[in-house]
Amino acid sequence: MTAVDTAPAAVQPDDLDSAPVFATAPKRWTETTWARVGIPILIGILFIGLWEVLVYALGIRRFVLPRPSMIAVALVEHFGSLMASLWYTLKVTFVAFGLALVGGVALAILFVQSRVIELALFPYAVILQVTPVVAIAPIVLIWTGLDNVYLALLILAWIVAFFPILSNMVLGLRSADHNLINLFQLYGASRWQILRRLQLPSSLPYLLGGMKISGGLALIGAVVAEFVSFSGGESGIAWRIIESGNRLETERMFAALILLSAAGVTIFMVLHGLQHLALRKWHESALKREN
Repeated sequence: MTAVDTAPAAVQPDDLDSAPVFATAPKRWTETTWARVGIPILIGILFIGLWEVLVYALGIRRFVLPRPSMIAVALVEHFGSLMASLWYTLKVTFVAFGLALVGGVALAILFVQSRVIELALFPYAVILQVTPVVAIAPIVLIWTGLDNVYLALLILAWIVAFFPILSNMVLGLRSADHNLINLFQLYGASRWQILRRLQLPSSLPYLLGGMKISGGLALIGAVVAEFVSFSGGESGIAWRIIESGNRLETERMFAALILLSAAGVTIFMVLHGLQHLALRKWHESALKREN
């Protein structure tokens, strides 16, 4: 008789490839996902319905607070003109955001490379950030001239969007692991190699976070600049709001605000998606966990 070996056979590496995987379930919308999407939509529908009923029941005049149905009609009727004005504002926003991104990253690199440059220029960047755009808009308009309002709007929107990029990028570049920096230096790496291979990759999460803030601020800066510049030549969305207010077309004002809010949310979601795509495979803030 031969003894029967009841010990389990050792698992070979090749067997793992063919074994069924139970840990990874197919991607699907969970109850939590439905709650995140459904509850805000439900609350919004209830709010709009209550708004419609109360305004009708209380007899509130349309120039004080129009019903949502009136706002929807105004949005359809004036959609073309409002979208053209919104596009003008968005052009200022995108250019100002691009300039803030390039200028903020470049200046942050200079600050990190030279402590003297940082001490000399950083206080002036703070001054630009804390100075209200409304206060300096008339000066900028005088400098650029009333016949070049677009440049004035661009400068004012850039001022608002610039500092979040700069401050977050400086923080990100300084957050690189100093032990790794010492290791790079030990192997004779140049300052450019340390910057390109270590500091810039480690600063990417901070930069993307600053971009999400700066994108919304660029839109806000462009709108505020339009309000204070009173430019009626090439009309932005803010000028349409002022024009509607002067004519007591409140439903048209709300329609413009809806488009403006939708543009701001879209900018944020695009930048958030960019952040997720850039960080999802390696950064702790974007890695998926079972718990």
